Amino acid sequence: MDWRLELVQVPVSDVDRAKAFYTEKLRFNADVDVSPQEGLRFVQLTPPGSPASIAIGTGLTQMEPGSIEGLQVVVADADAARAELVERGVEVSEVQEFPWGRFVFFSDPDGNRWALQQITQRAS
Repeated sequence: MDWRLELVQVPVSDVDRAKAFYTEKLRFNADVDVSPQEGLRFVQLTPPGSPASIAIGTGLTQMEPGSIEGLQVVVADADAARAELVERGVEVSEVQEFPWGRFVFFSDPDGNRWALQQITQRAS
């Protein structure tokens, strides 16, 4: 039996602002945006080419907005990905080199912290 992690909740304070950031700045695809009942809104967003998505909304979690850190998205080229984000107005770190990869760090409008990772070597 496969066990696939496909959805991670990201707590935000303003769903529309967060949705705009993820779709316009990061170019995530907006898969779902529903409000099945009062006090509940579910928005599912997927990074380009990713089998996993994030969920933002209201009434989904008790986590504090901005409390997530360490979410990673793997990219083929950290320099190119950084340049794209800078062009779209995202505040990002310089590319940082580690023995296990090259990274670019940024935060969403609530302070949830992300990393773009270019894997430079795979474990054998």
